[in-house]
Amino acid sequence: MAGACCKCPVTLSVLRRSLSVAPRGSGSAPPRSLLLGWRLGERGLQEAARPSSAFRPAGVYRHTAFLCVSSQESMSESLRTCYLYLNQTSRSFAAVIQALDGELRHAVCIFYLVLRALDTVEDDMSIPLDKKVPMLNDFHTYLYQDEWCFTESQEKDRQVLEDFPTISLEFRNLAQVYRDVITDICHRMGVGMAEFLEKKVGSMKEWDLYCHYVAGLVGIGLSKLFSASQLEDPEVGRDTELANSMGLFLQKTNIIRDYLEDTQQGRAFWPQEAWSQFAGHLEDLAQPEKLDSALSCLNLLVTDALRHVPDVIAYLSRLRNQSVFNFCAIPQVMAIATLSTCYNNPMVFQGVVKIRKGQAVTLMMEATNMRAVQTIIAQHSKEILQKVSLTDPSREKTLHILALIQEKSALSQSSLPTRTPHLSPMYLSAAMLLAALSWQYLSTTAAQAQGTGDMQGQ
Repeated sequence: MAGACCKCPVTLSVLRRSLSVAPRGSGSAPPRSLLLGWRLGERGLQEAARPSSAFRPAGVYRHTAFLCVSSQESMSESLRTCYLYLNQTSRSFAAVIQALDGELRHAVCIFYLVLRALDTVEDDMSIPLDKKVPMLNDFHTYLYQDEWCFTESQEKDRQVLEDFPTISLEFRNLAQVYRDVITDICHRMGVGMAEFLEKKVGSMKEWDLYCHYVAGLVGIGLSKLFSASQLEDPEVGRDTELANSMGLFLQKTNIIRDYLEDTQQGRAFWPQEAWSQFAGHLEDLAQPEKLDSALSCLNLLVTDALRHVPDVIAYLSRLRNQSVFNFCAIPQVMAIATLSTCYNNPMVFQGVVKIRKGQAVTLMMEATNMRAVQTIIAQHSKEILQKVSLTDPSREKTLHILALIQEKSALSQSSLPTRTPHLSPMYLSAAMLLAALSWQYLSTTAAQAQGTGDMQGQ
């Protein structure tokens, strides 16, 4: 089933993840897997990691070197290779992963690479379905096959498949409790990906199920790893409902924001139950004469995503380890800010929707304690409230969930113990690096968007 495997030296060229894939011949689109917090910001921050003379803040490369060298001095060669792949496939969030405490850092690194390899198989259009489906279903078994690898992939991240023996070796070097979690999530995600290969997202329940497979399971897996490391209480890993909501909130935000890009590339992730109320075809929502209907559909989906926010608040409130909190909180505040920007915004159907320059940097630097996160959530929910139209079909549901979010925020704020976060030099370096890279990305995106607009106007 797999291509011929060889242990030849791997190239050191930088592999960058691309979420833009060609539509299948059958007309269906691949699941867009979200590796929880690794994906919402990663899409932009990966490009920001590319050196640029336009913005190269002093100290960025010193911080990068500090993160890589200081954390890898005592590693085996195979584990160093895994961190190399981590930086190559997710150069931005590699810094956040490497800021995690203790052995959890290695477990999350391997978890990420295993799911990245699984996702690479799923995304590869060159693999025929009769070969891909069994691979997805059986992928978890490859973790215990010393020499299994796949050398026929055409994807940019094929390196994690070609040198999978190195990743699986380090997987087997993890403690049994970590291996059990990673194997279980890999198995369940592979089965879910196979199910949705040729299945469109129809009902709202199917939307939840799809997002569970490609994102909720990541949240569940990470939560179990947090508890297994004993950095967090066992309750964090046991409450799979809250962990699932963490992933669903991020995934739905991605899907909502990326309507135009996805439809232009033949991909459909908005649930038919929602858009069919307002248009005959999903792509019709981009037509200027359909704007009112399009906004009604958009607001319906934003409202559905917002219902996960109370669970997000409850989940984050339980976290006690600073590095874990930072790892989980930053993507969530980026998501609520993105939804606030998307709500009732015609640009979702006309171009690129992005939060303001500098806002991402501020969010990432501030979201280091629960009180700050509560303030951010409350602020953006109020912004959405101010934009709710008197005639919007989802108005009552939107007002209800926003009131619930405000209530949940107020209750959590009043019950929070005083918590003095410990910011290690490692984390501060990571935060500073991510802030600088995100600023560079936002500047680059603005320039690219302007250039695209100029070309279209010609």
